[in-house]
Amino acid sequence: MLKEKIEKIKEAALVAVENAKTVEEVLQLEIQFLGRKSEFVGILRQLKDVSPEEKKEVGQLANAVKVEIQTLLDQKKKNLASTFDAAAEKIDVTVPAVKLRRGHLHPLTQIQNEIEDIFTSMGFEIADGPEVEDEFHNFDALNMPKDHPARDMQDTFWLRSQTSADKTQTKADNRQNDTEEKKGERILLRTHTSNVQIRYMETHEPPFRIIAPGRIYRNEAGDSTHEHTFHQFEALVVGDDINVGNFKFVAQQFFSKFFKKDIQIRIRPSFFPFTEPSFEFDISCTVCGGKGCSACKNAGWLEIGGAGMVNQNVFVAAGYPRNKYQGFAWGFGVERLAMMKYKISDIRLFHSGDLRFIKQF
Repeated sequence: MLKEKIEKIKEAALVAVENAKTVEEVLQLEIQFLGRKSEFVGILRQLKDVSPEEKKEVGQLANAVKVEIQTLLDQKKKNLASTFDAAAEKIDVTVPAVKLRRGHLHPLTQIQNEIEDIFTSMGFEIADGPEVEDEFHNFDALNMPKDHPARDMQDTFWLRSQTSADKTQTKADNRQNDTEEKKGERILLRTHTSNVQIRYMETHEPPFRIIAPGRIYRNEAGDSTHEHTFHQFEALVVGDDINVGNFKFVAQQFFSKFFKKDIQIRIRPSFFPFTEPSFEFDISCTVCGGKGCSACKNAGWLEIGGAGMVNQNVFVAAGYPRNKYQGFAWGFGVERLAMMKYKISDIRLFHSGDLRFIKQF
C-alpha cells in the first residue's frame, strides 16, 4: 500500500515539474511534494507502524524517490534561471524613472561644516560650551559693566531661577535665590559664543587657536536680517606675541578659501568691552571684487563682523596674569555668510521649515 502511494507521488511530481514554467512554480512544487506537510513526508511517518521487512523495503524506495524528485526540481530551477525571456526582460527606456527622495544636511549645517574644515586645516581646535549660561561667563568675564545695555531684557533671554510649576519652594529657598542673583549668578540663554572662549581659557594654557561655533539667542524682533535665534562663529588666538597683523592674515586666508576667490580685509575702529583696540572688519565685495555694485551699495566692501585684541581684563577674569599674553578674537554670523554665499534675502527662511527652500541645497 505504501509503495503504491510513493509511486503515485513520484509520477505526479514528474509531470508537475515538467510542466512548470517559472522558478516560483518549481519552489511551490518543492513545498508540495517534499515539504514538511506534504503527503510524501506523511508516508514516511507511517513507517513506524509497519513490519521491519516492509520498513526496510519501503524506506529504500522512499529515499530513492525523494532523491529523484529533488534532483528533478534542482535541474528545473537551474534550467529556468538560465533561460532568457526577451519579452519579460525588455526595458522601456522612455518610461520616467522613479525619483527617490533623499535627506541631506541643512544649509546652515553645510556652511558650519565648511567653516570648521577650513579652520581646522589652519591648525585651529573646535571648542564647545553650554547654551544655557550664567551671567559671569556671558557678561562679567567679558568685561561688560553691570549697566551695559546688552544686559537689558530687550537683548537677553533671562531664565527664572524658580519655575512657575514649582509651587513648593520655601521662603528660605527664595532668599537663597535672591542672594545668588545678587552675586551675578543669574542664568540666561547665551547671547554669543564668547562664553566658550572664557570656559576654554579657564582650563587651558596658551598658546592656542580655537574656534567656537554655536547657536545663540537675542531677545529682538525678527525681520529679513534679524532673528531671535541664530548661529555665530568666533575665533580666538592667544600667545606671547599675537598682533593685529596675525588676525588680518587668518581672516584673509579664511574668506578667500570660503568664497573660493581672492578676498581683501579692511578694518575700521570700533568698541567692544572685551577687546582693546576693537574694530569692525569688512571684506572686499564677493560680487564685484571691490569695484562697486548694487550688492555692496557701490562701496566695494561688505561688513562682516567685529574683532579686536583681547582686553587684559578678560584674561584676568579667565585666570591669566595681566599683560603676560596677547590675543585676538573675532566673530560673525553663520546665517549672514550663508546668505552672502547663496544669495538669500531673508534670514527667516533658514528656520521656516519650508521644504521648498531646504531642497535647493
